[in-house]
Amino acid sequence: MKSPALQYRFDGPEDAPVLVLGPSLGTTWHMWDRQVPELMKHWRIFRFDLPGHGGAPAYPAGSVTDLAGRLLATLDGLGVQRFGYAGCALGGAVGTELALRHPERVASLALIAASPRFGTADEFRQRGVIVRTNGLDPIARTSPERWFTTGFAAAQPAITEWAVQMVRTTDPGCYIAACEALASFDVRPELGRVGVPTLVLVGSDDQVTGPAEARTLVAGIPDARLAVVPGASHLVPVEQPAAVTDLLVRHFTSAWQQPAFDTTTGHMAIAASPVKPVLAAAPPVAPVAEIAAAEQPEALGRPDPYDAGIKVRREVLGDAHVDRAFAQADEFSGDFQEFITRYAWGEIWDRPGLDRRSRSCVTLTALVAGGHLEELAFHTRAALRNGLTPAEIKEVLLHAGVYCGVPAANSAFKVAQQVIREETTPQE
Repeated sequence: MKSPALQYRFDGPEDAPVLVLGPSLGTTWHMWDRQVPELMKHWRIFRFDLPGHGGAPAYPAGSVTDLAGRLLATLDGLGVQRFGYAGCALGGAVGTELALRHPERVASLALIAASPRFGTADEFRQRGVIVRTNGLDPIARTSPERWFTTGFAAAQPAITEWAVQMVRTTDPGCYIAACEALASFDVRPELGRVGVPTLVLVGSDDQVTGPAEARTLVAGIPDARLAVVPGASHLVPVEQPAAVTDLLVRHFTSAWQQPAFDTTTGHMAIAASPVKPVLAAAPPVAPVAEIAAAEQPEALGRPDPYDAGIKVRREVLGDAHVDRAFAQADEFSGDFQEFITRYAWGEIWDRPGLDRRSRSCVTLTALVAGGHLEELAFHTRAALRNGLTPAEIKEVLLHAGVYCGVPAANSAFKVAQQVIREETTPQE
């Protein structure tokens, strides 16, 4: 199936090399408005909107790989083969994905407010639960405190209100899918394969993806330099536009030479040159240790389902729950944890015959019938993460009341009600 094209716009001379600007979750291409006038003096600027953002068609993309593929399909349709790329947060993840999977397309890279892994999967899936239950208003109202320093938000009420409205008008389904994309994004072990000159730019006061995450990127990417912008938080291109513009011009001017147009192919041939330090070189950072999972033996000609099981178990129940279960395991119970990971999660939950919403419905009903209220609690959380709404969970429990008995359903409602209150109450 052909990937749907992204909503986009061009600015700048048609014969200039292309520089792509990627937006952050919840924003539109207008977050780059104050960079474009200067950047378009040097490059043809291509901006795009994420699905369902800024009035773009609402075709949800549940992975960074999907977003990168849609961007390439859009650029292919326009005849753009090679380009520079600057992206903020989720837009930065797309840029990293492009540099890893399609290095022949990316001439130079700038990662702004980015990270090789954005928080924890639980955090973003929890945000999806809140949006599914309450809509985007709670997220919109709190976005300025995540995006801007307190002083900037107080001094710029018009920009603050613009930020709130930008999130509020995003398609909820596309926002939830983008949260899922960030939840599953983790390229920490692969950073050494990013082979293009890279600027890592971060606001000094960014509490979302701050200087620590930026230094992890710089430590892992072979040809990377760090720029820390003082007095800026997460949406640094909006809060400190002049500083960001200057850094981008300096980076992309030094990182790639002006191309010669090849009339035989119709493509721009852009050669990358060594990047010069911008503001400051990264300080020495201790390597991030990665512990590889032990290889599991294959049985009966099939891969061992343990690896798939641990992945599905974490996606459904959350990292915190799974980590707690393994931390509590000992010599007596460890084999049982391995058993359920391999067979319940790797064999059954990973089967393609039912989607996870349906499996959650079945599981809730079975737990009501068996009176397993402790497991009902964490599987209610799992059901919310798998996309069931509180109203749908209520219908499952009502249905179970008919076939499993009213006393069992009565106890189940008490447990589920408490869990739903905890999980769907927005954090102010």
